[in-house]
Amino acid sequence: MLTRNCLSLLLCVLFDGGLLTPLHPKPQQTSEPEQRENVAPVPGRRSFAQRVKRGWVWNQFFVLEEYMGSEPQYVGKLHSDLDKGVGTVKYTLSGDGAGTVFTIDETTGDIHAIRSLDREEKPFYTLRAQAVDIDTKKPLEPESEFIIKVQDINDNEPKFLDGPYVASVPEMSPVGVIRTALPNMDREVKEQYQVLIQAKDMGGQLGGLAGTTTVNITLTDVNDNPPRFPKSIFHLKVPESSHVGSAIGRIRAVDPDFGKNAEIEYNIVPGDGGNLFDITTDENTQEGVIKLKKPLDFETKKAYTFKVEASNLHLDHRFHSVGPFKDTATVKINVLDMDEPPVFSKPMYTMEVYEDTPVGTIIGAVTAQDLDAGSSSVRYFIDWKNDVDSYFTIDATEGTIATNELLDRESTAQYNFSIVASKVSNPQLTSKVNVIINILDVNEFPPEISVPYETSVCENAKMGQVIQIITAADKDLSPAGQRFSFRLSPEASNKPNFTVHDYRNNTAGIETRRNGYSRRQQELYFLPVVIEDSSYPVQSSTNTLTIRVCRCDSDGSIQSCNVEAIFLPVGLSTGALIAILLCIVILLVIVVLYVALRRQKKKDTLMTSKEDIRDNVIHYDDEGGGEEDTQAFDIGALRNPKVIEDNKIRRDIKPDTLRFSRHRPLVEDNTDIRDFIDQRLQENDVDPAAPPYDSLATYAYEGNGSVAESLSSIDSLTTEADQDYDYLSDWGPRFKILADMFGEEESYNPDKVT
Repeated sequence: MLTRNCLSLLLCVLFDGGLLTPLHPKPQQTSEPEQRENVAPVPGRRSFAQRVKRGWVWNQFFVLEEYMGSEPQYVGKLHSDLDKGVGTVKYTLSGDGAGTVFTIDETTGDIHAIRSLDREEKPFYTLRAQAVDIDTKKPLEPESEFIIKVQDINDNEPKFLDGPYVASVPEMSPVGVIRTALPNMDREVKEQYQVLIQAKDMGGQLGGLAGTTTVNITLTDVNDNPPRFPKSIFHLKVPESSHVGSAIGRIRAVDPDFGKNAEIEYNIVPGDGGNLFDITTDENTQEGVIKLKKPLDFETKKAYTFKVEASNLHLDHRFHSVGPFKDTATVKINVLDMDEPPVFSKPMYTMEVYEDTPVGTIIGAVTAQDLDAGSSSVRYFIDWKNDVDSYFTIDATEGTIATNELLDRESTAQYNFSIVASKVSNPQLTSKVNVIINILDVNEFPPEISVPYETSVCENAKMGQVIQIITAADKDLSPAGQRFSFRLSPEASNKPNFTVHDYRNNTAGIETRRNGYSRRQQELYFLPVVIEDSSYPVQSSTNTLTIRVCRCDSDGSIQSCNVEAIFLPVGLSTGALIAILLCIVILLVIVVLYVALRRQKKKDTLMTSKEDIRDNVIHYDDEGGGEEDTQAFDIGALRNPKVIEDNKIRRDIKPDTLRFSRHRPLVEDNTDIRDFIDQRLQENDVDPAAPPYDSLATYAYEGNGSVAESLSSIDSLTTEADQDYDYLSDWGPRFKILADMFGEEESYNPDKVT
């Protein structure tokens, strides 16, 4: 307030001295005045247009901010040379703040500020002033613009724009930009500090204003503290049934540092029991987690002692002089006795048995024991998973394994199953072991040729030449050192064509036993080879090799093994052979056509001669009983003229009457053949549809015991062209015509054509 009052007093002196009043224009300081235009004439003067110099000018005005007086603050005064002081001139004010902030005395031209101003809110105001005739209201001067500036006073203290401020500095820091007032400031002792900062204007001189702000300073952590165990010995109790890899306990070292500076690494110092345990660091809690590496056994060892070391991962070389950044503690582990399952004597059992072993044969045994203090009996059973396990059984008390079915190595060569052992006192405690049973092979299959060979021999082959190397295979699982032997079968040993040479390395060679072979004489040779194994019992098999004779060149390279090779040595080309075969086919077709025409002509000859009805012989499907059957019926009755006359029916003309229906009674086994033939003969004689000549009718009955046997072709196994009819000549005169007919036909048999 003192400063503000002093400034007010100074401004008053200035106002009183007229320093802020408008300055009258001076010709040497003012620019060329503007000409007045359209100014109303003053009464009593000549009214004519003329250029008049502006009679008043002013510069900018100044006014103090924050004026606290009771009267309006005087700003300045406007005056025109045309104003003679008689009250004929009126002054007007317009523009920024006119009437609200600033007012003007219309008569005197005095300007006042009617309210307190703030430079920080608005630094200046732009206004316009004009002098007008009070009577005519016409302007005496053109309107001019001027500026009122607000002068600043020290009314605002300094301010911190972004306070309060936050800063950080590492603990134990040396002197720097932000200076520490205390040496060795420790974050672990006090982490947060608050500093009050003041700012003054006017360079801190008397009368200046001040502003304050707060700075919060945090000490950041450095690794200046080693980890320390809160106690020197840690006691842990672990059940002996704990699983390998499980966590059995936790220990912790304390590090007052923060973040990565507090990260701890734990290690087990080599010593008693250290190889059974392992320790890792929990990243969240920085605890040491002790884990089990190997199984524990109370009966073997009841306690373990070892040391654990804790150290920092991230060290700061500035604090190495403080001492080692690690600590050591002792861990004692007591093993607790637990009721454990039985333990097998082996981790896995392997057994062998021959295939086809009788059912019930014991092939091996498993053994498990209860190692707890109060030993309990053990029971065994097979862990059934599929039907394969049913091939074996186990004795629940002794643990012996026996076959339950016949085994076949060719079907399954190995069995793999599990056996479970449980304590009688606590059946819930069980242990399991794998059992592998390998099935040993029994020699039950003979060896055979491994692949089907296509063997060939050249026509110009020499004696002792090897034409094929053969090997053998056996379905049985051949033991190490098994041998196969090869030899010719006894029936082929005496033939002078080929022989078998056993090389005694499970292979054999087929060798020739003579010089040269001919395809014209024999194209294929079949060589029986006996192959025998060396197992017990000995098994052997006879395998037949097919050897084809081929034409080869002088170097032994096969040229051809087909039919063409037979004719090529004669000098015939392929085209000539085709032509010959085509001619043969044409000749065969001609012969077949000739024979067919000949037979057709013979049938026409038999049917054309109709004058001599009695001499015609017709072929029927049914046959008579032969010569022995002629006593049962007199065949001459078929030509009896009396019978023909009695019937009174012409046999050479087909009657117009309808055909009578034939009634054929059943023939019983004891019916006389003569009565039967008479009845059938009568039916044919009166039948108007019968042929116009005497003929042999078809009967449903044949006689027995004929020397010629049956003449029917129904039961013939061959065709008519394949039968030999020479035996008809031996049957007597009754079959002479048949013998002549078929004997003549046989002479034209195409099969006899050469």
